[in-house]
Amino acid sequence: MTETAEPDLAARLTASERNQTHPNVRPRDAASLILVDRSGKTPRILMGLRHPSHRFMPNVFVFPGGRVEACDRAMPVFGMLDGDSERRLMAGVQRPTLGRARAVAAAAIRETYEETGLLIGTTEAGAPAAPAGEWQAFAEHGVYPNLESLTFVLRAITPPRRPKRFDTRFFLADVKDVGARVEGMVGPQSELIELRWLTIAETEAAELPTITRVVLQEVGARIEAGLRRRDPVPFYSMQRGRFVRALLD
Repeated sequence: MTETAEPDLAARLTASERNQTHPNVRPRDAASLILVDRSGKTPRILMGLRHPSHRFMPNVFVFPGGRVEACDRAMPVFGMLDGDSERRLMAGVQRPTLGRARAVAAAAIRETYEETGLLIGTTEAGAPAAPAGEWQAFAEHGVYPNLESLTFVLRAITPPRRPKRFDTRFFLADVKDVGARVEGMVGPQSELIELRWLTIAETEAAELPTITRVVLQEVGARIEAGLRRRDPVPFYSMQRGRFVRALLD
């Protein structure tokens, strides 16, 4: 892992307002998925509008995502992450294991289903033997979650002394990897009340958390470069009161 000079994106995170007065807690493993539709001239990214009653980031557009759960280790998956993604997911992590890395990736798929109704995976491998809970939808619709469809593209850790802290790994997948869709998962009573497919230029007018804007700029550059899996992955964390941008090689 190599640290880069602090660029504008890291400086933007440092300057964003935040309340760092809470008791410090260890960040929880979390995952988020950036779903891209490249069928048109300009790529579009799936964004979800969070419910205005949420205490955490209300009424802003975000990527689907959430914390890793125990069931994510137990869920059978199709294929494997690419070697670069697996190696980078284990870099700079206490007690790194392949099982933990794959559980983080699986969580991105599960959370995407829970928040959007979209099941990322293949329908050509039969129905998986899913553990109880939200993974059951994959068994019911005959969709095997496919880790081969994911590419690890960014990592960010919430600053110390925030009310909630997450060590979030962001993955990218193509809309072509959606194996099925369950209706009714988005609406007035759901975590996400609306979904939109937006170009990166269109997101500039939307209400977004600062970290989401940073991720969009990083992902936009990666898309323009051809989505090469061998390219290093940015890693944002706060060190001595400022965000730094390192690269996971």
